[in-house]
Amino acid sequence: IIVEGRADVANLLKCGITNVIAMEGLKVPETIIKLCEEKEATAFLDGDHMGDVLLRELLSTARIKYVARAPRGREVEELTPKEILEALANRMTAEEVRKELFGPEVKPEMIADLARELEGTFEAVLLDEGLNQVARVPVHELFSKLEEVEGVYAVVFDGIITQRVLDAAKKKGIRYVVGERMSGGVKVPRGIKVMLLPEVREKAAGSAEEGH
Repeated sequence: IIVEGRADVANLLKCGITNVIAMEGLKVPETIIKLCEEKEATAFLDGDHMGDVLLRELLSTARIKYVARAPRGREVEELTPKEILEALANRMTAEEVRKELFGPEVKPEMIADLARELEGTFEAVLLDEGLNQVARVPVHELFSKLEEVEGVYAVVFDGIITQRVLDAAKKKGIRYVVGERMSGGVKVPRGIKVMLLPEVREKAAGSAEEGH
């Protein structure tokens, strides 16, 4: 069980729950990432904004299996043994929580046709959460289009993913950025997933062959 701080560990120990480790900070420690690879991990976090932030961080960096939360506005360290056991009994799978937090996952095969279609066109396609086309523009008009369009979930474009593209996507709450290749020295903002078109085409071709 992964909790936020030492006080949470102490409170769980009082209930006789011993397999607990604290994150102690916003960054997920390497030890926790490794532990999640080896064991079935449950994140048990406070029911506040900081708990939300840590949950996003954990889900995007470690293999979490389940998520339990303290009641809204409460902290794990102040819960009674009964409340702790209740919260753990009501845990959800990380997959369910991920959908709520990040929206549906976009898999390569879902955008494979588009990836092939865009090759060599220097065009950008903006998709909503249901992967329906919201707009299609030449890549050089991508920024101005992003400014005016709302409800974009993914951007797929035949061009280079630069820091400027990622920052613009972050500003608009876009979750997926898919481009031909990545510019050097780029930092991907938290909450955005990057995919490369050549890899999408390759993976989709691989899974199509498996299907035969």
